[in-house]
Amino acid sequence: MQHLSGMPPIDFAAALNEDQYRAVTAADGPALVLAGAGSGKTRTLTYRVAWLLTQGVHPWEILLLTFTNKAAREMLTRIEDLTGVPRSDFWGGTFHSVGQRILRKHAQILELDRNFTIMDAGDADSLFNEIVKTHDPVFAKDKNMPKPRVILDALSFARNTRRPYAEVFSSRFTWLPEEERARLLDFAAAYQAAKRTQALCDYDDLLELWLELLQKDTAVRESYQRRFRHILVDEFQDTNKLQGNIVDALAGHHQVMAVGDDAQCIYTWRGAEFANIADFNARHPGTSIHKIEINYRSTPEILNFANGILANQEGGAGFSKTLRPVRPSGIRPFVVPALDATEQALFVVRCVRGLLDSGRSLGDITVLYRAHYQAMELQMELTRHDVPFVITSGVRFFEQAHIRDLVAQLRFVHNPADIVAFTRLMALLPKVGPKTAGRILELARQEAASKGIPLLAALSAKKIEAKVPEGARGDFVDMVLTLQNMEEAVRGPDAPPRTPASGKIQNYELAIGDDAPPAQKAPATAEHHVVKTPAEVLRIGIDGWYGDYLRNIYENWQDRRDDLDSLVAFASKYTDINELLAQLVLLNSETGDKSVEADPDTLRLTTIHQAKGLEFPVVIVLGCVEELFPIKRAIEANDVSEERRLFYVAATRAMDELYCVCPKIVKTGGPPRVLDTSRFIMELPSDTYETLHLSRMRG
Repeated sequence: MQHLSGMPPIDFAAALNEDQYRAVTAADGPALVLAGAGSGKTRTLTYRVAWLLTQGVHPWEILLLTFTNKAAREMLTRIEDLTGVPRSDFWGGTFHSVGQRILRKHAQILELDRNFTIMDAGDADSLFNEIVKTHDPVFAKDKNMPKPRVILDALSFARNTRRPYAEVFSSRFTWLPEEERARLLDFAAAYQAAKRTQALCDYDDLLELWLELLQKDTAVRESYQRRFRHILVDEFQDTNKLQGNIVDALAGHHQVMAVGDDAQCIYTWRGAEFANIADFNARHPGTSIHKIEINYRSTPEILNFANGILANQEGGAGFSKTLRPVRPSGIRPFVVPALDATEQALFVVRCVRGLLDSGRSLGDITVLYRAHYQAMELQMELTRHDVPFVITSGVRFFEQAHIRDLVAQLRFVHNPADIVAFTRLMALLPKVGPKTAGRILELARQEAASKGIPLLAALSAKKIEAKVPEGARGDFVDMVLTLQNMEEAVRGPDAPPRTPASGKIQNYELAIGDDAPPAQKAPATAEHHVVKTPAEVLRIGIDGWYGDYLRNIYENWQDRRDDLDSLVAFASKYTDINELLAQLVLLNSETGDKSVEADPDTLRLTTIHQAKGLEFPVVIVLGCVEELFPIKRAIEANDVSEERRLFYVAATRAMDELYCVCPKIVKTGGPPRVLDTSRFIMELPSDTYETLHLSRMRG
């Protein structure tokens, strides 16, 4: 066995388990390493690099591709610590960082300025926005058209998945006429041309142009194949088709080792290509497959539960693997039936208290969920019970922009003196700021006072509309109409006009996250004719102007729509708007998020996607029922394979204890309905878990 000068001898057999050792010492040729959850994937990659060095491979002949800069730094640091070889001697980094390095060296082949500037996401948005406004001002002002950043997101998805632009635009923007979708193709072409003219590259260019270079110039491709005698790719299950094509082009010699876990491929919705790992052998004949199945994370009982999840996947849906434990036996996972989201939240609070009484800390416990809105009730209960928590998958539910937007509509309809709410809504329109919003509201107040009409009726006056910037008028008219419909639902068509008192409009701040002192809060109002419930009024807001706004502004509008449906379900508990709005304020002002770094003794709440790659002593999974997990859209598409993998990822985050909570009655997205326990649990043998009835809860 050869050793580089200064490299310490390494006893690979002693340092690795049998699975890892076979992968690390694999013979030359293509290799696919299927590293199960908690099996030491990073350790395997690190020792593979060290093994290659002992076989006479030079550091600069190894290309290590990762997904994040953090992962690259961690990997190269471990390699340096193990081998003593400086990390700078290796070619290692993210796909994008390696791509830009190669592009600058061969830019002239693609007629690209080698000093090109790399745009960040904000720069790309700004450029594309200008393209749309310049090429079609009418399109840019049309409220029914998707906003530039939404179009750009679809364009990026098409580029990374190597799908035709027209195909992606048709699937993303089903409501657009065909001729309008054709305009999107014009914008895409103009965007590409503008980048070349200005010597700019966005993130996707770094990959697309890299692949183009490898495909266009045989000499360049072969030179890098000779240069990189061995190519190692981390998290291969997360590569998209564009990245997979780059790996295949570089690895024409088939000296490539792809490391990943097909069972943890959970990002196809954003472009990950499952076939990259599933069809690896077809693209690289003679592939040796190495399974690393020894799990150092979880108890045998949790692994038995997780193995059962994968055992029920459809045939051909992935490689078979059975995680094997090394840890001593523990307790079986718990399946916890609950009546609804409220009882689910109360269970979590009581469970947490019981765990604390048994010696656990809050930092040992993590709550996972399929979608952000599913943790809404829990956030409220934790706040009520003074349990500190941090959300690592985004902001608190009620502080999300789209939630605050919808609540602002309800606030303004309920209290026309609420200039804060009106200003927030007006700021959603193009070219409208606080000063413009204030002038418009003051003019409307004067119009309402002079004619003795409600303020919202005055907002429809032509003289008011004329003060709105031209590009925002269409949205303004639709917004006012929705607000008027909401007001009629609140007060009834025959209710007396309600206008703000004469004089300056007060800055009332009954708002989520607004901490105005009590003296500034909106005063209690006289009883009025309530025709519809607060939940029904909110539904009018969602189905009106704001629903279209959401679809055209956000690329993840469906997820945000689910959040709004969840808010309606929350509002259904209240018959009085004052009480609803007051509760929203109190729940969000009593306690704020704390950072994990500032206080590790804090309960963590996060989506399963955000938790991938992490581990926690105790895991509580919410919403383990049909339509929530698997999520309804996947069931309707008759494709729950990725949902199953996601459930597997959730289960394998747990080290010692796992709780799966199943709320039977769900109110989001329509009237209350009874849901079945998730198929992922019902398919499991009953001896893989214990049913924990609420009467037996600890604490």
